[in-house]
Amino acid sequence: MMGKTSKFSYSFTSPYVFFFTVTALIFVCGSLVEATTDPADVRALQVFYTSLNSPSQLSGWKSDSGDPCGESWKGITCEGSSVVAIQVSGLGLTGTLGYLLSDLFNLKTLDLSDNTIHDSIPYQLPPNLTTLNLAKNNLTGNLPYSISLMTSLIYLNVSQNSLSQPIGDILANLQAVSLMDLSFNNFAGDLPNSFSSMSNLSSLYVQSNELTGSINVLAGLPLTNLNIANNHFTGWIPWEFKSIPNLISDGNSFDNGPAPPPPPYTSPPPGISHDKHNRTRGDGSDGGGSHSSQQKKLKVGPIIGIVVGSIVVLVCAMLALVFCFRRFSKDKQEDERSSRDFLGALSLGADKEVQDPRIKSTATTTDLKPLPAEILMGERGFGKPGSVKRTSSPITATSYTIASLQTATNSFGQECLIGEGSLGRVYRAEFPNEKILAVKKIDSAALSLQEDDYFVEAVSNMSRLRHPNIVTLVGYSTEHGQHILVYEYIGNGNLHDMLHFGDDSGKSLPWNARVKVALGTARALEYLHEVCLPSVVHRNFKSANILLDEQFNPHLSDCGLAALTPNTERQVSTQMVASFGYSAPEFAMSGIYTVKSDVYSFGVVMLELLTGRKPLDNSRPRTEQSLVRWATPQLHDIDALSRMVDPALDGMYPAKSLSRFADIIALCVQPEPEFRPPVSEVVQALIRLMQRASVVKRRSNEESAFPYKLSDYEAIEKSF
Repeated sequence: MMGKTSKFSYSFTSPYVFFFTVTALIFVCGSLVEATTDPADVRALQVFYTSLNSPSQLSGWKSDSGDPCGESWKGITCEGSSVVAIQVSGLGLTGTLGYLLSDLFNLKTLDLSDNTIHDSIPYQLPPNLTTLNLAKNNLTGNLPYSISLMTSLIYLNVSQNSLSQPIGDILANLQAVSLMDLSFNNFAGDLPNSFSSMSNLSSLYVQSNELTGSINVLAGLPLTNLNIANNHFTGWIPWEFKSIPNLISDGNSFDNGPAPPPPPYTSPPPGISHDKHNRTRGDGSDGGGSHSSQQKKLKVGPIIGIVVGSIVVLVCAMLALVFCFRRFSKDKQEDERSSRDFLGALSLGADKEVQDPRIKSTATTTDLKPLPAEILMGERGFGKPGSVKRTSSPITATSYTIASLQTATNSFGQECLIGEGSLGRVYRAEFPNEKILAVKKIDSAALSLQEDDYFVEAVSNMSRLRHPNIVTLVGYSTEHGQHILVYEYIGNGNLHDMLHFGDDSGKSLPWNARVKVALGTARALEYLHEVCLPSVVHRNFKSANILLDEQFNPHLSDCGLAALTPNTERQVSTQMVASFGYSAPEFAMSGIYTVKSDVYSFGVVMLELLTGRKPLDNSRPRTEQSLVRWATPQLHDIDALSRMVDPALDGMYPAKSLSRFADIIALCVQPEPEFRPPVSEVVQALIRLMQRASVVKRRSNEESAFPYKLSDYEAIEKSF
């Protein structure tokens, strides 16, 4: 026995076995190194952790380093080097969801339920989720458009939050979803038609919302659990709902009794058998008995029948010939008249485009990819009467009396005046409950009769714009022929004054705040252009319309006011002159204005942020009066760029960040609109700029050509 042991001991210590053991250990260690988490996933989790206020409950998580998969961060599940699940339910997490979750490309499960996370759901979410659970938080806003792209989603639960607005028509591609829980929120409006496309939906919970209208869109779904209680649904409960095992529908305003059967000779709704429909048709048609009687009639009077039939056929043929001849003559006349009208339009087209650029902009935006709507908004909703179907959605804004507005503004006194635009003056209004709002009193001379007719509809649509970087319309008044808009009050002035009169007010914008303003306003434009249907073209994007709060968060104003463009003479004398430095070349030359024109104007605002100069400045030498013409040739020259930077920054910025900022500007201000990027790409470029800046912060700053304060980047990371 001892001999055997000694032999085993010798064999274990032999050089071959030792070499094999060492090799195996090296292989295992190498495997562990290779298992390092994908850098994009690490970066996304770091930003997410910071957005949650770096909670201690998430043991192992770090905001500036770490390996989530290799170090087993709490709630993280990985496959290989990819994060596939985040499950941190019921940990008392606060903060927001951040802006980089969409980089978790391989994430399948996201469970953040039963926490106190607030703010809105990000527009960009992990695209390949199968399970999304955000229930029992303090989330506001609406369901984001990116949900419509999650074709693999099976489970969706956003219940017990404070989500509101109509449910967007974004469900058409969610054919894999089997459970959807939207209950205990503030969703309003009708159920979208895209519900009917959810062919695998077996459980739907929408109870305790503010939903209205019919529920017929759910009639053809394979539901086994349906709770629609405590809403404002009307109409009848469809017959198909009798087959749903678990149905709760109380607390609505349904009509009494069962739903009426479908009318004869109509296609049955989904779920009604075609046999039943065919029987209805059979009951109302001549059956076999009628055919038998016809045979008898042929036997009694075959000659009479043949003669009468021939006469009828001959008369019908003659009538058809007469009708075709008259129709041909009429069509020929209409074609000739249309040709004359078309030739006349060619000769007058350019003038009409200049006089009413909204008509041209409507046509030029039709090539954009249509997106499911959160709202019905845009210039196409405010054309000439009869040119487009007018919306009839209810107004969500508060209706104010003229008396209450006069009291709040001291009868629109001069001491309350805070601004003046092309449509009228803006006043600071203080109400008895100490709530402060901004009141825009539209000059009656600024509206034509047509625009007056569309004012209430414009208010209805503008009140549905909901985004943290857009000034919210909270009320209106049309009493005594007045046209007044009431907005939330943003009390730290506008970007134009902050940049160009900062020395007078003692305020200045550091570099981190400028990046923050650029990203926030780009996100506002992204919402208007790519989330709203039809796309909302701002048409008056400039630094004076970017309001700043105390934390330098930007709030874009005058969104949707393109529907109330002033009359031609007033427009040229005020708005057009004031905004000329921001206008895209195609608009200045021909009156064409699209979403790409907004992108150009955004690039001009970024130039303001970079240089501190006005878009047009007659006090400068002639070659420097136009900011775009002066700056564009220098944007890719690092030495020239350093001389262009706003002196107020006092050198406190990183050279690489500055260069990338300039690259984005160069793309936006290209003279050809088709070469300008969509604003969503601008958003992503600005996010990458900020991410790279935070990486530079953790390295030596020797690479930077200019000094900068590290605290600036710490501040900017916390602000997103």
